Formats: sequence, C-alpha cells, structure tokens
Amino acid sequence: MVEKSEITKSINKSREAVFFVYICSLDMMKPKIILDSKHFEITVTRLCYQLIEVHNDFSNTVIIGLQPRGIFLAKRIQKKLQEILKKKDIKCGSLDITFYRDDFRKKELVPNRTEIDFIIEDKNVIMVDDVLFTGRTIRAGLDAMLAFGRPNDVELLVLIDRRLSRHLPIQAKYIGKTIDSIASERVVVEWSETDGKDKVTLLTNEN
Repeated sequence: MVEKSEITKSINKSREAVFFVYICSLDMMKPKIILDSKHFEITVTRLCYQLIEVHNDFSNTVIIGLQPRGIFLAKRIQKKLQEILKKKDIKCGSLDITFYRDDFRKKELVPNRTEIDFIIEDKNVIMVDDVLFTGRTIRAGLDAMLAFGRPNDVELLVLIDRRLSRHLPIQAKYIGKTIDSIASERVVVEWSETDGKDKVTLLTNEN
C-alpha cells in the first residue's frame, strides 16, 4: 500500500505545479515593455546612421511616413538626420492610404491628410511606418505612392517588426526591433508628441 505521507507529498507537488503555472500565466498577461524612452532614442539614432551609410547626404532621397502613426517616426528620423548631417533640406512627407486599403469598403474609415510637396519621380524613397504586421498597410502605401510618380527605389523602415504575422511577402530593410508575437497580442507605440512619452509596449487581450 502507498503510505499516506507519499500521497500527501504527491498532492503538494501537484498544488505547487498548478500554482507555478498560474503565476506564469499572470506574468504573461502583464504588459511587456519592448522599448523604454532611453532605448527608444538609441534605436532611432541607430536607424539614422544605417540610413546615412546607404544614402549619404540624402541629396537624392526622400522620406515618406504613412498616416496615421508612421508620420511620427518619419518626422523623428528627419529631425535626427538634420542634426547628424547638419543639413536642413531633408525632405519628409506624409501619405494617407485610407482608400488604398483592401478593407476600406468593409468598415467606416476616416481619411488623413497627405502632404508631399516634393517630387518623388526617380528619387530614392524611404517609406516609414511604426509597426510592420501583416504587410497590408505597406502594400496600400506603395499603391498610394505611385500616384505621385515612379521612384527610382523604395525601401521600408519600421520601428517594430512583428515577423511572425505576415500576410504578404513584404520585408523592411531598416528595423528598429524585431519581436515574436501572436495575432491576439497588440503592439502599442507611444510618442512624446502625442502621448507624453516614448515607449513601445506589447499587450495581450487581458490588458
């Protein structure tokens, strides 16, 4: 026969295992900070130096941020490049993609402003967005951009790449940080200009 003490030990171990799983599940439900303010700034600066290695003084390169959230990164990149290169004439615009999205007929969407006061014909274009997820936003951005001309080259820059969630064969050349996340999780990018601080957080449905 199994001794009572052995049964008690087995029960206690089972309880400990259940408690451990419960604690782990609670930890997974907590918001996870991907980039805090300090690393946010470091990441943006690194991206700028990577751009300079390829595009030198930006004499034939323009920056286009995708509305609504990509424009904050585009303007931050432009400002940092101006500081590094000691050059004010770095062209940066914003592009609305509302009516180029493949879901605009399915739900009510509010268009944003497009502000491109420069020529992109035969230019090198850096397309900028905050998060690369399915790739559908970028596809819409490429379609919308062609209404302004035929660029020489188009490169994609993103702050966060959710590499496991792609629906289209689209890849960024310049990436701030790559993360592995499931579809039910959300990446929230906060900007000091609108949210009072620079931060990137990964949230679950429970957050």
